Amino acid sequence: MVANSALAQDDRLRRPAGIRSVRLGDTKVSFVPDGAVQGRPRAWLPDTTEETWTAHPEYLDASGCLVASIGGLLVEQGDRALLIDTGFGPRSLPADPDTPNGALYGGALLDSLAELGRGPEEIEAVAFSHLHPDHVGWAVHPAPGTGRLAFAHADHLVPAPEWAARDLPEAAGGLMEEIVTALAPRVRTVTDGQEIFPGVRVRITAGHTAGHAEYVITGGGSRLIAFGDSLHSPIQVDHPEWSCVYDHDPVRAADHRRRLVAELAEPGTIGFGVHFADVVFGRVRRDGDGPAWQPLDA
Repeated sequence: MVANSALAQDDRLRRPAGIRSVRLGDTKVSFVPDGAVQGRPRAWLPDTTEETWTAHPEYLDASGCLVASIGGLLVEQGDRALLIDTGFGPRSLPADPDTPNGALYGGALLDSLAELGRGPEEIEAVAFSHLHPDHVGWAVHPAPGTGRLAFAHADHLVPAPEWAARDLPEAAGGLMEEIVTALAPRVRTVTDGQEIFPGVRVRITAGHTAGHAEYVITGGGSRLIAFGDSLHSPIQVDHPEWSCVYDHDPVRAADHRRRLVAELAEPGTIGFGVHFADVVFGRVRRDGDGPAWQPLDA
């Protein structure tokens, strides 16, 4: 199977994402950039080979790494606003040869919100796909110069099975105690199928973590699936059998990805991949070579 021709010519696959917005009727959804992480491709996707990446250089930056965007998804309806995931927060980590990661940095999310015309105090709730550090950062780290958490006033919506599994030592790479302590006073657990904001429903899709959730947003006759870490790279649309090294249950994660890719190919369906470099919004198109990610020109 080969990457589709549009992606093969698209350098957005190897650069961090900028602000992108999509309208679903009266609902506006926007990617809120925070930073990026480099992934060593064969370490991130251990089912791949050197030949895989030789055949697909369009996915790799000048250092030979995958580039994964980090940030959140702002959902706005009138004066109301929900934020799904909060990026990595105001910090950075250098490349670590003992991990699958290259350099990792955050810090831009509040500035990105400001560009979209929103202050953190206007966010009524933050919802999390899961509790890994690159998704909860601004919820657990003080905003620079304030000593206060930016979203301390908001409900923190965590999938119930994810919160129930918070004591698993592998749940957040050894950082779960710090994350839980910061989140606990504001956590409200949510369940599969629950509507948490007009037109936004929780969908529990365990595999990446014990209680990983996607968020399905409907409006204007369309739906958008914010699929969190169900997919880490557009190349997994072509190969849903390839699990990420960070998947808690690789077999379950792959089974879900196959169903998700088929669902993203249905009419009226848009996908949002928070880690999809600068092609975060897209659709799945099927051609003679199989499914492929087709970015929206947003």
